[in-house]
Amino acid sequence: MSRKSSEILDDPKEREKQKNLENHADDSSLLISQLDRDASIHCLLRVSRSDYGSIAALNRSFRSLITTGELYQLRRKMGIVEHWVYFSCDVLKWEAYDPNRDRLMQLPKMSSNICFMLSDKESLAVGTELLVFGREITGLAIYKYSILTNSWLKGMKMNTPRCLFGSASLGEIAILAGGCDQHGNILSSSELYNSDTGTWEVLPDMNTPRRMCSAVFMDEKFYVLGGVGVDKTTQLTCGEEFDLKTRKWRKIPNMCPPRNGGDGANETPVSGEAPPLIAVVKDVLYAADYSQQEVKRYVKEENSWVTIGSLPERVTSVNGWGMAFRSCGDKLVVIGGPSLYGGMVTEVNAWVANEGAPQWNLLAIIQSGSFVYNCAVMGC
Repeated sequence: MSRKSSEILDDPKEREKQKNLENHADDSSLLISQLDRDASIHCLLRVSRSDYGSIAALNRSFRSLITTGELYQLRRKMGIVEHWVYFSCDVLKWEAYDPNRDRLMQLPKMSSNICFMLSDKESLAVGTELLVFGREITGLAIYKYSILTNSWLKGMKMNTPRCLFGSASLGEIAILAGGCDQHGNILSSSELYNSDTGTWEVLPDMNTPRRMCSAVFMDEKFYVLGGVGVDKTTQLTCGEEFDLKTRKWRKIPNMCPPRNGGDGANETPVSGEAPPLIAVVKDVLYAADYSQQEVKRYVKEENSWVTIGSLPERVTSVNGWGMAFRSCGDKLVVIGGPSLYGGMVTEVNAWVANEGAPQWNLLAIIQSGSFVYNCAVMGC
């Protein structure tokens, strides 16, 4: 050290100045140099969440802002949302696709046992979490992936553990309804999950017990469609609406989209079909008819369905299994492979939903398995 440097550091004022500079990176009030905390956060809110991992590595303050979820909660309040698609074409791994940047990311390996990994699973994205439901030796279990920490943890069990349920999310909450308990009993019960608190709340029962059903949020209400009834032999054609304000269920006859080209008016025998392939974009309900390769739109005023066009030509399925039909912001997305037998390619097709017929745009061809086991869209 030079004599001049030594003299500077011996000066109390200079020592204090140096200390402030060293601590600057850890000062939570100075996230970005020359900007106050509020202005810094305002800038970060509009940065793509693809960059949040790199930003979190800059210093302790950035890391805290992101990993505590504060930034995502502020984005939610301001209506800033990016939708990513999370999917699994291999029982041992999950991937995330950012359609805005055409970027594919590998999630960390799930820290579950082999029994869970090889069991039939269901998935749901809510808030900043991806929930995966499956079975362990001791019973039904939940694992959750957090984008805040980029890690998997064991999730809190439901009040009534279940599988084969209908589920949908709205912001930080999700509702699960119906399904089967671990003894195979078909359920009418429902529960609400709050991802901010990590807690489950018991809701009133549906009018009709059902499993293998599907669910959506539309007009800020929760809808359950189709499924298999308690006799385990017929597919239900009715739907049910849950009003979060009144906390009451309303049964809607013949709301389920027609299956296998039928008119949807009658209950049909169970034949190993996937649950109804439905999605909501801008409070409009759509359905995919895999057998006819068609897309249908629900007419609320008439409680009926109209065919509006075709599914992407190259996407295939086995009775609806192996393909994903989801909403992704203002788009409908269809994910699946052109071949289910030995193929290693998954295609992501999207259509910006409007009043016209679907015009599918191929967003990505992903070198992965062609059978989509699970898929969920996270908006945050």
